[in-house]
Amino acid sequence: MQGSRAIDWSAPPLVESKQDVQGGTPVIRGTRMPVQAILDNLDYGVTVDEVAEQFEIRRELVQAVMDYAHDQRLAHSL
Repeated sequence: MQGSRAIDWSAPPLVESKQDVQGGTPVIRGTRMPVQAILDNLDYGVTVDEVAEQFEIRRELVQAVMDYAHDQRLAHSL
């Protein structure tokens, strides 16, 4: 899942970007958890359950970030 450069994180409601939160980096809404940190861990081979536990985020949110990134990458590869 290398990188999130081509992913428009403004679309999914579970992600937000605010200048005063992590300098505008896309994060899980209501947290300071950057979506890129989630994707980097998944790329490294950490499981969804492990990421959820490690960062104390609901598994469903980790899965949703992963699914959205995957769908966006597929769409941009066509």
